[in-house]
Amino acid sequence: MPGPGRFLTAQWRHLAMLNYAVDPAILTPHLPAGVELDAWRGTTYLSVVGFQFLGTRVLGLPIPFHRNFPEVNLRFYVRRPGRPGEPHVDADGHKRGVVFLKELVPRAAIAWVARTVYGEAYLALPMRHRVALETAEAGRVHGSVAYEWRLADAWHGLDLAIDGVPAPLVPGSEAAFITEHYWGYAAGSGRTLEYRVEHPPWRVWPATEAALHGDLARLYGRELAAALAGPPRSAFLAEGSEIAVHRGLAVN
Repeated sequence: MPGPGRFLTAQWRHLAMLNYAVDPAILTPHLPAGVELDAWRGTTYLSVVGFQFLGTRVLGLPIPFHRNFPEVNLRFYVRRPGRPGEPHVDADGHKRGVVFLKELVPRAAIAWVARTVYGEAYLALPMRHRVALETAEAGRVHGSVAYEWRLADAWHGLDLAIDGVPAPLVPGSEAAFITEHYWGYAAGSGRTLEYRVEHPPWRVWPATEAALHGDLARLYGRELAAALAGPPRSAFLAEGSEIAVHRGLAVN
């Protein structure tokens, strides 16, 4: 996926998305300048997402030993006014995006690049993942995925199971709201950085089971960990695709 302005290309695959309804007041202090919280049918969401980075290239070049790795991120959903002619501006004139509160990867160099180039809250920790999916008749898929990280000599993570046929996203649905945010926003040094992410719409499976386990307060702090306590409001597995992340620009 070459092209001007693209900093990183890769595939994102097997995206396990656990979504929690939260009090907007918890997220307001984390808003970068110039963006506002986005909501689906009046509900504000906080999501934990685990997935695989595959075939990663930076500025078109593969980086040895840094092409394939898992990531787990904690994110919430925002919007910002767009301009005529900009891509991914919705009918009410907004660009919908995400803010990442924490992003985990297994290699320090990846975390350093993301913090330096995009100002994102990346942290390098030992990680492992498992994808155990089987395809049966008529495209039915059964199995589970897991993404885990090691912190303070213990493993913590998320698990998600599916059983069914992947479905295209329904416009206006909760799954479409969670996956169809094509902008990223980060705050740092008194500015807001905006960058665009390209990917086609993904097919999804609703989860039959999904859970977080481990000491979330140690990683995310007590307030955010409390918001993630109990079962998620929704959970699904997204198929994934090739993606491209564009260079960031300061917008505020």
